[in-house]
Amino acid sequence: MSVLLYTILSLCILGIVLAVLLYFVAQKFRVDEDPRIDTVEGMLPGANCGACGYPGCRGMADALVIQTDISALYCPVGGATTMKAVSEFLGKAAPEREPEVAVVRCAGSCGLRADGSGPVRARRNIFDGARSCAVEAATYSGETGCSFGCLGQGDCVSVCEFDAIRMNPATGLPEVDDERCTACAKCVKACPKSVIELRRKGPKSRRVYVSCINKDKGGPARKACDAACIGCGKCVKVCAFEAISLENNLAYIDPVKCRLCRKCVAECPTGAIIEVGFPAKKEI
Repeated sequence: MSVLLYTILSLCILGIVLAVLLYFVAQKFRVDEDPRIDTVEGMLPGANCGACGYPGCRGMADALVIQTDISALYCPVGGATTMKAVSEFLGKAAPEREPEVAVVRCAGSCGLRADGSGPVRARRNIFDGARSCAVEAATYSGETGCSFGCLGQGDCVSVCEFDAIRMNPATGLPEVDDERCTACAKCVKACPKSVIELRRKGPKSRRVYVSCINKDKGGPARKACDAACIGCGKCVKVCAFEAISLENNLAYIDPVKCRLCRKCVAECPTGAIIEVGFPAKKEI
């Protein structure tokens, strides 16, 4: 019995000593957290989408509080309103950035045209596998003759947490809802063909861009898709603001330099240049 009592007593004393030791160690290495972090985290939208470059809103809030210069930090989900509120609370200069939105740079509809004449981009085969763009891209070039275009399996839709993108069953292409899109860039990362791009939302949500990423020469590109950019350079010549560049048989419109004159839209022979958000033209 005495052995049992000594054992219990020894364990109790050892537990007390270790507890005291752990207490002093915890006090020695304690890290005091700025209480403003909790407040800033509450001001952020709480999407935890990672678009700011941090794994979640907590990491973003910590960076906003700790860093003196927050000009490089921006929450695309909260936008300018949230960043202004946070900067006023912290007493720091608010970062400014043009609102962005995801755009689908592929106009190669696999559905029939309005006149029923046939698809813009015809299917040559049917992919019989997992319904995933990543899987299809790793397997082969796709169901159509264009190896650059949208695969249409909807990986971008599955990763969007804001229900801002959906697949159009008639065209087989994804469509972005400008009002719901937060420019989190998850769909951009999910697309194995790099068809989706973040662009400036533009004044009154108006923008002009080349809806094609096909880098083949004119003949093969047009054969694969009627709406492909053929690298003719007509849009480059007509642009008075040097906003359009031509590289690897593909035109690209710089959203910063573009003045939305839309001359390039009328000049493009294949209709690869898209105009969004403009009022319908009045018929004369």
